[in-house]
Amino acid sequence: MNIRVLVVDDEPLARVGITTRLSAYSDMVVVGECSTGEEALTKIPQVSPDLIFVDVEMPGISGLDLLRALPREQAKCIVFLTAHEEYALDAFNVEALDYLLKPIEDARFAACVDRARRMLSLHRQEANFERLYGLLAIADKQDSGGVIKRFPVRRGNEFSFVQVADVDWIEGLGDYAGLHVGDRTHLIRESLTLLETRLDRMQFVRVHRSTIVQVERIVRVEPAANRDAVLTLRDGKTLRVSRTYRSRLVELLQKP
Repeated sequence: MNIRVLVVDDEPLARVGITTRLSAYSDMVVVGECSTGEEALTKIPQVSPDLIFVDVEMPGISGLDLLRALPREQAKCIVFLTAHEEYALDAFNVEALDYLLKPIEDARFAACVDRARRMLSLHRQEANFERLYGLLAIADKQDSGGVIKRFPVRRGNEFSFVQVADVDWIEGLGDYAGLHVGDRTHLIRESLTLLETRLDRMQFVRVHRSTIVQVERIVRVEPAANRDAVLTLRDGKTLRVSRTYRSRLVELLQKP
């Protein structure tokens, strides 16, 4: 696949040098050039580059400031250009892909291009899996009347399915959730708050801001300090029950 490239440098000869080097690579398509950081901020949303070569030192908005100002999805792959080695640490602190020191050596430039190809390939693969996961989740939701019955789980380059009934408990991990099934944990890209709305409320209960438990796996609930509680699962796993969620848990456990 072609890689869309934007070159940002206040020196015209420096821009020519980069575009000339890129012409040797058939998959590298230069979609624009900018002479200032301000111009780049306007240009980037218009041309949607995959890869950006940007000079560190420029009048006005520097290359580092440009990267900090960009939304994360627009700054996936940034290569800094500079004649000064002392900027290297700053470049990597803002998660730049690479740092090329002027004058740029051919072998060093080739290695940078290869690295960009690998990173962008991973980004595209991840995006394809995210789209597929979303389609599978939507299809399952429609088939089950809105209540999720199985989770698509990525394993390498494939998807398999974990049945909801097999899940012991679910751990919130930011934008992800960990499905605990026996001694295995499957990671899915879905927040605990969203999962809570898709699970059967008679089968699963939230017991903590970071924990959802399958009710039938609970064998014991014991009081703890500060009006909290501790529950024990069939396998001996203990989990904290926050007082915020305790009443709902008690309500479910008391049902015949």
